[in-house]
Amino acid sequence: MASGDQGTSSPTDSALDVNILKEIAKKDLVDALNSVSGAKTLVLDASLAGPLGLVTVVSLLKGQHHGVDKMFWLESGPLTSSTANIVYICRPRISHVKVIADHIKRHAKESRKHNYTVLLVPRISTVVSRILEEEGVLGDVTISSYNLQFIPISEDVISLEHENTFRELWVDGDETVIFDSAQALLTIQRLYGPFPQIIGKGDYAQRLATLLTRQNSKATSTSSPDRRQSPTSKIDSLIILDRRVDMITPLLTQLTYEGLVDELIGIKNSHVELPLSLLNPPTTGPTNAASTSTPANSTATPIPVVAVKKDTKKKHHLTTATDPLFAELRDLNFSSVGKKLNKVARRLDEDYKTNLQTKTVAQLRDFVGKLGGLQTEHQALRLHTGLSELIVPLTRTEIFNKSLEIQQNLLASYEITAQLNAIEDLIAQGAEMQIVLRLLCLASLTAGGVKVKNLESIKREILQAYGYEYLPLLLSLGVPSLGMLLPNPLPPSTSSSSSALKYPFASLRKSLRLLIDDNPEALDEVENDISFVYSGYAPISIRLVQCIAQKGGVISNPAEKEKTGNEASNSAEQRLTFGKVQAHPIVGWKGFEDVVATIPGQTVEIIQKPSNKVTPSGPLAAVAKSTGGGSKKKLSVFNKFMQREMTRLKETEPDMAHKDRFKLATTNWKTSKENPKVT
Repeated sequence: MASGDQGTSSPTDSALDVNILKEIAKKDLVDALNSVSGAKTLVLDASLAGPLGLVTVVSLLKGQHHGVDKMFWLESGPLTSSTANIVYICRPRISHVKVIADHIKRHAKESRKHNYTVLLVPRISTVVSRILEEEGVLGDVTISSYNLQFIPISEDVISLEHENTFRELWVDGDETVIFDSAQALLTIQRLYGPFPQIIGKGDYAQRLATLLTRQNSKATSTSSPDRRQSPTSKIDSLIILDRRVDMITPLLTQLTYEGLVDELIGIKNSHVELPLSLLNPPTTGPTNAASTSTPANSTATPIPVVAVKKDTKKKHHLTTATDPLFAELRDLNFSSVGKKLNKVARRLDEDYKTNLQTKTVAQLRDFVGKLGGLQTEHQALRLHTGLSELIVPLTRTEIFNKSLEIQQNLLASYEITAQLNAIEDLIAQGAEMQIVLRLLCLASLTAGGVKVKNLESIKREILQAYGYEYLPLLLSLGVPSLGMLLPNPLPPSTSSSSSALKYPFASLRKSLRLLIDDNPEALDEVENDISFVYSGYAPISIRLVQCIAQKGGVISNPAEKEKTGNEASNSAEQRLTFGKVQAHPIVGWKGFEDVVATIPGQTVEIIQKPSNKVTPSGPLAAVAKSTGGGSKKKLSVFNKFMQREMTRLKETEPDMAHKDRFKLATTNWKTSKENPKVT
């Protein structure tokens, strides 16, 4: 959190300029390419195309400035290059390294000589060197790194864009991403100052916090005094949440505009694939602004989904930087999007009509100046109207609405057996396997497991309906340490430590106020709470952040109506208003210790001193004090005098109260010769 959140500074002053991270990533990429002199062929890992596209326009790397002659995707098969240098940019995965080794061997057989450079993202891996050595090509390759870390997704969101993190941690047991996260967070500290506090929940959160503080200490001891981190930080705390503490939220369907675009069309690396006709619309007159803005909830005939699939598609970057309308729409509940689009369309229509009635040259000049902005808004309006029209028919299908109903019932623990039967019905109706599996995992997490008979029956139906290639997936989800798909009761062979990992959803639902009424009377209140995203359900991860930074939002609805004056008065100044809970100074998990303790995983509370020495917080702080931990401060002349004077007065005036004794000692200090102010 930015330190400005605690004070009264304006949002602009308190916000971090995350664009610095983008500039660093762009410069590092250019430097890495320029380190290979001469013309070069660039071979790119396809999974990096999206992240790199957020840093720079990849196609602009071609040309004389950076020396890139041609670009290819990293894939098996022959690679033809007309340049002496071949540069690979990829993640350190075994499959990628073997493809590179195959390219080199092919070129050697064909007597083609090239200089090979492999830029590993985000750092060099010893596994890569070992595989290249086993393949017999290590001597032909120069191995370096491109340290791609946090990438700004928007002005207040940064991401490592590492899409396989969950599988690597929980299925493969590969904790490499934790080290990479620690390195990226160290960069954040170098740019914005150290994290005064580190607060978190979960075993992997504990490991990341421990690694980060250890790296901090190492960086402090090895760096020169003038290069050490400044004690002044723009960040007041780092909150780390393990995905394990909230497995439920990703299984639910998001009901905001951006959320549904992601659910039904798909957003990857902030890009969405849309029909080309939607991105390059035919030129229309300015007065058609209102006609192009069919509301999302209108009764107009929707665009057939089949026609969309046949249309040529193109990637579009969804960003608020160049699309202010998206900034207004992204967090709206989809039921409100149509009204918003209609309102914007009417305003644009009025603006066009008003400006077209200009009479004087000055008025015409003003209109021409505004025309560019109006045309940009008009195109954005058409884009989001078309996008809404694509989503509407998908949200009206029987499977989509049945899925939402099952989700709401499972969250409320309403007739679990009936919901399992409904999941089986979805399988029979041919629903997508992902929808079925999400609902089944949700049932397991919210109910503390699924009855063995029901679970085995649904698993059998899934394999028969969708294929036995999904058996490893079902087995992975059933691992007790992950606990996403467990039988109830657990088998006798299950260890006690694994049994303790069962998720306590029923108790958290009440203590964290996860479910909020979404009836018409309470709708206005829900709109100002995070539960609005899921129509009445508050994500556990957000509630945990509120436990740290906005405790009032957990205890009560931040948008509860309050009377500003006399309830009987109907004056405009004394109408009902909505209150908002503000962030407060960070004091760790204070007040929610018992609630947090019920969630599986370690609890993290660390305070870092400006010198980067780690000081334990919470219960550990008392232990540190009792053992005399910490450095002693040198006593001032006043402190020394007060110590001696209090000791003397205690002997000469044993019946005097401590308060009076302290007052007398203070009075004596005013006339003491030891006081520098006494002449």
